[in-house]
Amino acid sequence: MSNLKNIAVVAHVDHGKTTLVDELLKQSGTFGEREKIDERVMDSGDIEKERGITITAKNCAFDYKGFRVNLLDTPGHADFGGEVERSLMMVDGVLLLVDAAEGPLPQTRFVLQKALARGIKIGVIINKIDRPDERIEEVKSEIEDLFLEMADQLELEDYDLDIPIIYASAKEGWATLDPAEKRSDMNPILDFIVSDFYPEPQVEAGDNLRLLVTNLSYSEYLGALLVGRISRGTITKNQNFIRCDEAGKNKSFKVSSIQIYDKIGFKEVDSASAGEIVIVAGSQENAIGDTICSPSDIDPLPRISVEPPTVSVNVSVNTSPNSGKEGEYLTSRKLEELLQEACRLNVALQYEATDDPKVLKLKGRGELQLAIVFEEIRRQGFELMISRPEVLFSTDESGAKTEPYENVVLDIPSDCTGPITEKLSVRKGIMGNMMPIGEDRTRVEFRIPSRGLIGYRSTFLTDTRGEGLMSSEYLGYGEYAGVMLSRQNGAIIADRAGKITPYALFNLLNNGKMFVEPGDQCYEGMVIGEHNRVNDTNVNCVREKHLSSVRTAGKDVNIALPPVPKKTLEWAMDWIDDDEWVEVTPENIRVRKKELAGNKRSVIRGEKK
Repeated sequence: MSNLKNIAVVAHVDHGKTTLVDELLKQSGTFGEREKIDERVMDSGDIEKERGITITAKNCAFDYKGFRVNLLDTPGHADFGGEVERSLMMVDGVLLLVDAAEGPLPQTRFVLQKALARGIKIGVIINKIDRPDERIEEVKSEIEDLFLEMADQLELEDYDLDIPIIYASAKEGWATLDPAEKRSDMNPILDFIVSDFYPEPQVEAGDNLRLLVTNLSYSEYLGALLVGRISRGTITKNQNFIRCDEAGKNKSFKVSSIQIYDKIGFKEVDSASAGEIVIVAGSQENAIGDTICSPSDIDPLPRISVEPPTVSVNVSVNTSPNSGKEGEYLTSRKLEELLQEACRLNVALQYEATDDPKVLKLKGRGELQLAIVFEEIRRQGFELMISRPEVLFSTDESGAKTEPYENVVLDIPSDCTGPITEKLSVRKGIMGNMMPIGEDRTRVEFRIPSRGLIGYRSTFLTDTRGEGLMSSEYLGYGEYAGVMLSRQNGAIIADRAGKITPYALFNLLNNGKMFVEPGDQCYEGMVIGEHNRVNDTNVNCVREKHLSSVRTAGKDVNIALPPVPKKTLEWAMDWIDDDEWVEVTPENIRVRKKELAGNKRSVIRGEKK
């Protein structure tokens, strides 16, 4: 289809992809004048709207100057890199967004490498040029250096480094070819998308259908849906086709519905040709990586493979004393079904059984990706428990132990470099680069074992007073860095069940920082705070003040307790140690010891490997 363009918008997290897509949809005439459109319309999930990040890749389509454009909005966080890799399999062009102040960051490098390796044409948009701290010329130079580095790394000898660059302010809704000239519309980007720079969809010659399934969905009316781009031939409604699965079995099914993307929704069609991205119904047992073929020519495409998982957590049914009181009790069989479904929808996730039938192991790219899975299970009304994230160790050819490493980039206030360098050095980080950004900020790069970043994010935000930006890029496996301390401080643990009282908490303030509030229910073995010493301590937090016959003016003092920060799933997964669980219910997030009885566990903590 010569009048079709398939384009993905990729960038590092918070560089403005979704805002840009909003403006392109509005200014291309996609919506009517009276249509009310939400801000960040592509972030349709509840968790995405709450956190302000894109978690899953989204498709939309619009018409402009006689062209039909399929536009894919992709996640920017490194933990969701599998979504980006799948999206790149459906497109022939990429719009790479870079922040005019922050410049290229780790996820920029990751998506650029994947796009160059697939031979996809790349155009660059330097976004947020209206920022007061913009450094357009420096960022432009950094982008060119990054292209050169990636081309050299991938040994692309004949790659054209004449990179088209457009300057934009997606928030204000304008783009320009000259940063000194401010416009009032996005036409330079829209014209660029439909220009000859981006090729028409690359398809195979022939009439027999070949379609690679790159995403899955579900409709209450149509059942299971598969999403993919047609590589060859035509798919037609009410005809029979073959689905080739991972086991090599070929199963016939009848196509009951074909849809294409239309604006931010879908449009039913009777057939679709090579190059088009389609949503097909009729096959109930789909998996990402399957190929849909014509019965007369069964020739499956290579299956999708993405970067392997680097982090795992153990997931258990809830065995706490409060289990079943705040949500629906989750049996091990139902838990396995939920994890199977999560892995089926995301090829970057894997799960496996453990020696304990109540416990399963879920593997992924990072803590955030795993936390999103558990947050979705929690919002379905279920209870479960989660262990501390662990990196996946391996061995090299000589049998030596290896572990995953990451390149972490920190954009921080200049006066915070001392504490940051000290903390990351303790976590086996090695500084690779330090450079000033503007007058009062510094960018620092470290090569660090992935386990050194587990639990560090909250410390980082404290050390930078909430002004720091941290992002990381997976580098691969390297030499085992040795023994490393996990959490520095111990836990304050309830030694009995009951309702927590203000009087007890007030008298425990000298012990450390509290996670609970008066009136909360606790049980023996539940962690109620962080100790200010290395070891754990068991305390009575349900003690009440006994009345006496003595009454004086100063006897009854008002108890003032410091505010308790909201407990999030990511915070809890970062904070816990190897001998603790995070108890997750629809109403609460608690931390507890794996061994609840105080006389069966020690309060002495040691180093964790």
